[in-house]
Amino acid sequence: MEVGSSSSNFKLYDQFELLEYEDRLVFKSPESPDQGFSICRRQGNIEPLSDESSSGKPSKTSTIYGVAGTIRLLAGTYVLVITSRKEVGSFLGFPVYRVESMKFLACNEALRFSNSQEQRDEAYFMSLLKTVEATPGLYYSYETDITVNLQRRCKLMEAWTSKPLWKQADPRFVWNKHLLEELIEYKLDRFIIPLLQGNILKLLLYHLKLKSSPATFTLLSRRCTRRLGTRMWRRGANLEGDTANFIETEQLLELEGFRCSSLQIRGSIPLLWEQIVDLSYKPQLRIIQHEQTPQVVERHFNDLYQRYGETIAVDLTDKHGDEGQLSAAYAEEMQKLPNVRYVSFDFHHVCGSSNFANLQVLYDKISEVFEKQGYFLIDKDGKILEEQKGIIRSNCIDCLDRTNVTQSYLAQKTLDIQLQRLGVFTSTEYISMFPEDYMKFRTLWAEQGDEISLEYAGTHALKGDLVRYGKQTVAGFIKDGMSALSRYYMNNFHDGIRQDALDLVSGRYTVSKSNPSPFQLNSFESFSYLPVASALLIGGLTLTTFSLQQAARNAQHYVSSVVWAGVTAGAMALVKANGRQFCSRPRLCRLL
Repeated sequence: MEVGSSSSNFKLYDQFELLEYEDRLVFKSPESPDQGFSICRRQGNIEPLSDESSSGKPSKTSTIYGVAGTIRLLAGTYVLVITSRKEVGSFLGFPVYRVESMKFLACNEALRFSNSQEQRDEAYFMSLLKTVEATPGLYYSYETDITVNLQRRCKLMEAWTSKPLWKQADPRFVWNKHLLEELIEYKLDRFIIPLLQGNILKLLLYHLKLKSSPATFTLLSRRCTRRLGTRMWRRGANLEGDTANFIETEQLLELEGFRCSSLQIRGSIPLLWEQIVDLSYKPQLRIIQHEQTPQVVERHFNDLYQRYGETIAVDLTDKHGDEGQLSAAYAEEMQKLPNVRYVSFDFHHVCGSSNFANLQVLYDKISEVFEKQGYFLIDKDGKILEEQKGIIRSNCIDCLDRTNVTQSYLAQKTLDIQLQRLGVFTSTEYISMFPEDYMKFRTLWAEQGDEISLEYAGTHALKGDLVRYGKQTVAGFIKDGMSALSRYYMNNFHDGIRQDALDLVSGRYTVSKSNPSPFQLNSFESFSYLPVASALLIGGLTLTTFSLQQAARNAQHYVSSVVWAGVTAGAMALVKANGRQFCSRPRLCRLL
């Protein structure tokens, strides 16, 4: 199938007029004023645009750039609209935009007829929607689907691109799949925007020895929504074999009509395991013993084989402590899968914090199979010259920092091979020999790692200096320290709310009046006790310090020092013993 621009491609409306009336919201296309729909502000019902629905004077008129979907809560419907966008590049010649801001519009006038418990629950659900509005890393195009990689796209029938974008999209990577269901039901195809969470970054390589035009390099990552969640509340796999933080990364090279694509994937270790936050810096890992564990691992890798071909599973975790136990359990299960090659590589032991070049040890282990897997290549006429026949699946514990460094190293090897194949490089030339372009390439991979980390962990990636410079710098060390502290705070005191928001928007939790309220807790509410414990700790430390200062002048103050020190120690022991209870926990869904 031809992958460039075509007049037969399905196109969405790229701008909308939002008319807000007292009893309804009306969405119209400026380029086709007779096309649109309305939503009742009381029941939330959707209706096609009619003369009656667009009559009268609206209280407010504004421009929006897309309708990302709807969600029904206890007392009404909420419509997610894109209020600001930024064009960030292109994918195969089509413009791609990043969502800069979005907003839920309430159609919940029935709320005033709800009982007090329903109103409290609705208020919490609405607070979760506010969290959803701040979701980072959402991308889309009005003219093409960006969820399908180039190799798969080229094998689809020509008529595929004439279908609505939501039908073209790979449902694994449609972040708002659940939110689009009602719009799909009403066949509002030209208003339905599939959003991809991940990133798309692009640069031009000007300084290579090219005959006519520069090479275009694009990096596109696609986050799977099947086990969507935050760093500590979505670990491992579910019973279906879907893993947390599963991401497909595509590296595209376009040069003189040729297009090269290479894929890598990452994903949490596909066992059943958890790591519940408890105020400690590194909570204990726990492997969940389950009779279906072998089937879970098998389902995961069978799915990968069907989609990508032969898989090499690269495990970058430590081989001691909690990580070592998890890695050993993973290795044991992988021995039962004869068609998957498992490679264990203790990143911290071999590379430490600054020896990026030591990844050559890993490459030497897998180079023969890695190069045989190849990459996808088509010429300017769309003829397929090469195909990628397998995939490297990398993981560490979070599938962030160590995984970013490793994937960027393998991506560099692939880029060298592709540029040699196209005749840009001789067999003895490499991208690292062109300092300016090499720095751009590494910076792009570091920025990609930052955005993926922001989506999962709430902070930028660690070890970014290894990707950018091949070594740790003082500035990078300080930045990593700040990011580590931020992760600690986010994971312990905010991610429970973020997880609830993701479970709600992804449809994993369904709001229903027939279900009991998920917020009527039997145990104590963590956040009501956290300020008290914090006040006791800070107050106790302050008074202990003050008493010790006074004790130098008056021996009687030694007694009060001992008392306050005891109070402080007791508060610290209480917090430590009940660490999990003081952390932000999701309320809507179980871990698996």
